[in-house]
Amino acid sequence: VIMIEEQIKKANIEAMKNKDTIARAFYSVLMNKIMLEKINKREKGQEITDADVSNIIQKMIKELNDEKDNFAKAGRSEEVEHLEKQIEIAKTYLPKMLSRDEIKAEINKLADKSIPVVMKHFKANFNGQVDMRLVQEVLKEFAWEFLR
Repeated sequence: VIMIEEQIKKANIEAMKNKDTIARAFYSVLMNKIMLEKINKREKGQEITDADVSNIIQKMIKELNDEKDNFAKAGRSEEVEHLEKQIEIAKTYLPKMLSRDEIKAEINKLADKSIPVVMKHFKANFNGQVDMRLVQEVLKEFAWEFLR
């Protein structure tokens, strides 16, 4: 049984009991996205993992942030507040993300520091725990140090 998904279902029930419409709206969308991913996985003969759920949540945070920025530009502060609350809820389900130093240390362990090897290593071993853009930034720093 998937741990994150179970936590989300329990939190959704709590939100219903507490008549928390903001949290309910978030959980409804999230649970639908998880269900769609489960169906896609099942068609391929696979099971959904916590990493898959984390990726869904990360995408949702990005979407919520974009939506929040649009409401902020339109001067709709109440909607901005609601979205900020939903983003906070979403972040509680993400695993601790690797820091810049942790990424650097991990790259240091690799014999081959070429871009494809490093990216594949992080995707395989730290899926859902690392911002791939940050990995690229750290990798570029390595390249500059190497060229000096």
